[in-house]
Amino acid sequence: MSIQKIAVVTGSSSGIGLLTTIEFARNGYQVVATMRDLGRAGRLEETAQKAGVRDRLDLRRLDVTEFDSLPGAIDDIVRAHGRIDVLVNNAGFSVAGFGEDLTLGEIRLQFETNFFGNVAMTKAVLPVMRQQKSGHIVQVASVAGRLGQPLLGAYSSSKFALEGFSESLRIETHSLGIRVVLVEPGAFDTDIWTRNVVIGQGAIDPNSPNKERSQRFTEFVKQSAKTVATRERSPNSSCASPTIPIPSSVTSSAQTPRSKSG
Repeated sequence: MSIQKIAVVTGSSSGIGLLTTIEFARNGYQVVATMRDLGRAGRLEETAQKAGVRDRLDLRRLDVTEFDSLPGAIDDIVRAHGRIDVLVNNAGFSVAGFGEDLTLGEIRLQFETNFFGNVAMTKAVLPVMRQQKSGHIVQVASVAGRLGQPLLGAYSSSKFALEGFSESLRIETHSLGIRVVLVEPGAFDTDIWTRNVVIGQGAIDPNSPNKERSQRFTEFVKQSAKTVATRERSPNSSCASPTIPIPSSVTSSAQTPRSKSG
């Protein structure tokens, strides 16, 4: 009798997290789909229902920045499902603004989720995978974690940090039967640039030397959010989904440390 494989996905309410959850479920996994606000689970549930995989989802509230709660959350998942075969660290957001204008508090806020939250989830699951002598940890980084972009210095640096941590961890855990993979998405039409973007306060400071450039960027983000909202309300909406390589990065025998998409 084959063992039911269990995948845990953070940030699963939208975007890459939602699509990854559905793809794992289609591949026969029982998926623990986590998100900060279960009130935003509607899109995931609707998509899962249409795909015929709703019964393979276990929806749970989890905030990766509530560090002290994460070991207990992982223990609860193991008690319910017996094991964890895959952790997909997808939860994240973007702080946008010129580096000259961003405050240290805003940059720390970016790192709390995109770096420390992913590290905390990884550390919480490692004892389980060590005991199993198996497991995959998939870190959803970004092409911005390999090449910095203007206005995204905080976001890019948080992803650079995640890449460095994951490269080291991959070597440290290989002999334990634990595989660490980086997935580096390109530009996808997801909530990262609409609902999940925070505009630095310096971008709207009338005294900023970057005021005019920041205002143009702020307007772009607002317009993007309106476009997404309009598309979601449209009954004929047909936004193309990106190809999600995460399940294949887990099942592939090649075991390459990086997988690009987009």
